[in-house]
Amino acid sequence: MACSPWYTPGATSSLAVGETPPWSIPGAREQLPCGAGWWGRDEDAMAKLLVKLQRYFRRKPVRFFTLLALYLAAGSLVFLHSGFAGEPTVTGSQRSPGANEGPGLPYLGVMQLSRGFKAAATMPERGRRHGPWFKSTSKELAERGKAGDYGSSRSRALRGRSGREKEEDRARYIGCYVDNTRQRTLRGVSFFDYKKMTVFRCQDNCAERGYLYAGLEFGAECYCGHKVQASNASESECNMACKGERSNTCGGVNRLSIYRLELAQESARRYGSAIFRGCFRRPDNVSIALPVSLFMLNMSVDKCVDFCTEKEYPLSALAGTACHCGFPTTLFTLHEREDEQLCAQKCAGEEFESCGTAEYLLVYQTQVQDNRCMDRRFLPTRAKQLVALASFPGAGNTWARHLIELATGFYTGSYYFDGSLYNKGFKGERDHWRSGRTICIKTHESGQKEIESFDSAILLIRNPYKALMAEFNRKYGGHIGFAAHAHWKGKEWPEFVANYAPWWATHTLDWLRYGKKVLVVHFEDLKRDLFVQLQRMVGLLGIAACQDRLLCVEGQKDGNFKRSGLRKLEYDPYTPEMRKMISGYIKTVDTALKLRNLSGVPDDYYPR
Repeated sequence: MACSPWYTPGATSSLAVGETPPWSIPGAREQLPCGAGWWGRDEDAMAKLLVKLQRYFRRKPVRFFTLLALYLAAGSLVFLHSGFAGEPTVTGSQRSPGANEGPGLPYLGVMQLSRGFKAAATMPERGRRHGPWFKSTSKELAERGKAGDYGSSRSRALRGRSGREKEEDRARYIGCYVDNTRQRTLRGVSFFDYKKMTVFRCQDNCAERGYLYAGLEFGAECYCGHKVQASNASESECNMACKGERSNTCGGVNRLSIYRLELAQESARRYGSAIFRGCFRRPDNVSIALPVSLFMLNMSVDKCVDFCTEKEYPLSALAGTACHCGFPTTLFTLHEREDEQLCAQKCAGEEFESCGTAEYLLVYQTQVQDNRCMDRRFLPTRAKQLVALASFPGAGNTWARHLIELATGFYTGSYYFDGSLYNKGFKGERDHWRSGRTICIKTHESGQKEIESFDSAILLIRNPYKALMAEFNRKYGGHIGFAAHAHWKGKEWPEFVANYAPWWATHTLDWLRYGKKVLVVHFEDLKRDLFVQLQRMVGLLGIAACQDRLLCVEGQKDGNFKRSGLRKLEYDPYTPEMRKMISGYIKTVDTALKLRNLSGVPDDYYPR
């Protein structure tokens, strides 16, 4: 290609001042030869590349559309992430003292809480149609007695290091025991952690699995069992520090530091597949209360439990050499437990077990399901009133729904929709909350408009320290999962507490102020006295409570969303500043409840 007449390669520019460069004249660039300038080479190369890509994708359109779809998907993910990355905040307009106050709820000074907080003045103002936590996906929106020692260890005194001498709620140290790798002293499950083993981890592991004893060996090994099948060893032989806490001892070489677990109410005690229910006085007419019986000269817990399981009864009651089977009924409610010492008669077939006496029965719950309370259906006619089951997230709403469905035989609904809850049996989850086909509606709402749309409500309140941790675990680990250690130690936890702790208070205050007919139920009272509290809840729903059905619920009280305690935090995540803030909110809620002539918050909310 010839060069244009005005261009000579290698020539220097000789333009006069103010003269227009030729390459700026329209159409002049097309006259430039190859190599005339860097802009010509780049544009030609780009044009050729685009032509090649165009021809390529014309021949292979499937690949073009695949790349396009991947591009759009990546953009969507980036957009969603940017929308959900921030923590929700508590918002709403500040109200002046006395404005829109409901009866019995006067101005509470600087701690007055409505839908906004003076303490949260730095939070951005934002609308709250669905409550401050509703900035997440629909999947996220939905929910979220003492063990007896039946062996000879009862008489052993507490010994060992000073750290063991203090008797704690969860366990009691009973001594150092010999272990054998061929025949273990504790023959249940075991696990090892050669870097972070602690006494608490071992105890919690065994307690959650229902074992009576937890033993630590070699500084890093944990063994669980229902009975101790070995002799004592000298305390000096349990001399190895725990790998995760040097201040405590975790057994020794072939030596176990054993603890008898004093299980909390949150953890059911098991014997193999059976759940221990306690020691009870023999009912007046045992043949009616427990209709199936068998005498066994070589009695053991396993034999009686297996017999009642085979006969398809949920209760197995040991009375010395007699084994009784039946259901919990008004004749035998299992509500009045006796001291386990009264049942501490050794079994004829197993010296390390107790089998009760003729007057005091040792009762276990078998794996047979009590079907008297398992039937559920939608309401036969449309409900005339909408009843809310209201709670702060993490306060046990899903568990309460489970109990209500079993007690009434009717499905519960939800203000939201959660597919995981629907798949677990909450069939009312898919119904619109105004459908009228469900007995009550789960909600976490706390705005005036939303609250006034319900005709009455059951308000479930839980200790904020427990509720916040439960919701944090759900938010970052799912319904029965756990937040990662990095979340607790990172910025997520402090930001979560700062945003959600005020909402715990406003949620209760809003329902007390705007609710038309509110029944307050404390989560802790429901766990402690399920029968009585569930009767109150069912009464508000307008259902005649069947006592046998409620007794059945007590035996089936654990739903599908009980979070295991195997990964409980081994430290308190609340800082002094957090505790001071939450304590103020607790006092405010306590005052508001008492102004309504209701009992205040339970004592175990204090001290913290």
